[in-house]
Amino acid sequence: MGSTWKEQIFMVLLGVATASGLTVLVLILIEATTVLLPAETKFGVVFDAGSSHTSLFVYQWPADKEKDTGVVSQALACQAEGPGISSYASDPARAGESLRGCLEEALALVPEARQRETPMFLGATAGMRLLRQKNSSQARDILEAVSQVLGQSPLDFWGAEVLAGQDEGAFGWITVNYLLGRLIQYSSGQWTQPAQGTLVGALDMGGASTQICFVPRGPILDQSSQATFHLYGANYSVYTHSHLCFGRDQVLLRLLALLLQVSSPATLVRHPCYHSGYQTTLPLATLSESPCVHTAAPLDPTQNLTVEGTGNPGACVAAIHGLFNFSCQDQGDCAFNGVYQPPVQGQFYAFSNFYYTFHFLNLTSRQPLGTVNASVWDFCQRPWRLVEASYPGQERWLPDYCVSGLYILTLLRDGYGFREETWPSIEFQKQASGTDIGWTLGYMLNLTGMIPAEAPAEWRAQNYKVWVAGVALVVLTLVAILGAAAVHLLWPQN
Repeated sequence: MGSTWKEQIFMVLLGVATASGLTVLVLILIEATTVLLPAETKFGVVFDAGSSHTSLFVYQWPADKEKDTGVVSQALACQAEGPGISSYASDPARAGESLRGCLEEALALVPEARQRETPMFLGATAGMRLLRQKNSSQARDILEAVSQVLGQSPLDFWGAEVLAGQDEGAFGWITVNYLLGRLIQYSSGQWTQPAQGTLVGALDMGGASTQICFVPRGPILDQSSQATFHLYGANYSVYTHSHLCFGRDQVLLRLLALLLQVSSPATLVRHPCYHSGYQTTLPLATLSESPCVHTAAPLDPTQNLTVEGTGNPGACVAAIHGLFNFSCQDQGDCAFNGVYQPPVQGQFYAFSNFYYTFHFLNLTSRQPLGTVNASVWDFCQRPWRLVEASYPGQERWLPDYCVSGLYILTLLRDGYGFREETWPSIEFQKQASGTDIGWTLGYMLNLTGMIPAEAPAEWRAQNYKVWVAGVALVVLTLVAILGAAAVHLLWPQN
């Protein structure tokens, strides 16, 4: 009977040990799964509040960063309904409401468990820069209305602010070079950094401003035009400048106002930049409301202005030159209007309105400068009735492609200093590697350096080994105790 009693006790102890061992095994498997699965995905949300519309972008990257910078990809793009937020100066609350649709799309994509740690930022560009110049209180009210809506979301709202023009250009430069694999690239199973000589410049044009950013051959002599970044363990120093009021929409308004000053009667402009036979009527309030337009005499916003096209590209270029002051170029290292700029060098990507205009004109195949110039002039000289018949369904932008093409040629050639031999270095593109080019991705890449990463895979693997060793020690100790108990219970007693 004694022996049976001892065996029963031993079996109970053996059962306890087995259950404990299984529990430890399950814990080991859970921890192993945690280590072997890919690192958690981080998310970031950026609103690009431009002069003509607002777009939202959701980005994602593995928590295990490469040299403190995330390997970021675009997960969502959404265009908000309505115009840019600067258009809501008389009703700021609508600016915030206009963002709700895209915000809901972002919340549907970002996992709920990750939302409170997901940064969200709204950057307003040249449209709001102009409104701030014209009426700072209206600009402030719009940003407050936007912040109120975005601040109520479960995301980690980092604020809404007017983005500096230099930052807009520099972040666009980061975007282009990242998408082209010029900052980091995946090769032979690991991330590597290409030589810095492969970096490209960035040319951006919105509705109210245009940006240029590149790495010059020599030192940057004006520190206010210099931006520095630390990305993927490397330091970068770029020249960057934003020319406010030289965006596409504002240039068209400034040009119209310039021609209006020499027109007679004062309500009719014969415009050399529009096709012959083209005519339109618009309110003078369109000009008077722009902070970029300066006229000798005040404009009557209640009057209408009639615009008739004459289709004269030579006169159009002469008028466009009236928007620039090129005198500083005689002193060297200057673009126009007294703005410092080193000589352009290297390859460039031209996007946004640069691309949209030249894509329409079929001039995105790196044609020589002479060919480009002749093509734009030929288009401008076509009668409006033929142009209108050739491009059905494009009435909204069609009248402006002539003036936009001639303006871009003037800006790039006479302003920035591209010549016949350097013109082919410009590539007109909307996307790089299948992703739209703009400042938001560059902003998020730079931001990832300030977002804490989860423990790197190497660190987690080391801790996993220590954890397993500790578990093994517990198991061995448990086995030793059971063994001793078994010997004590089953060994014959004298």
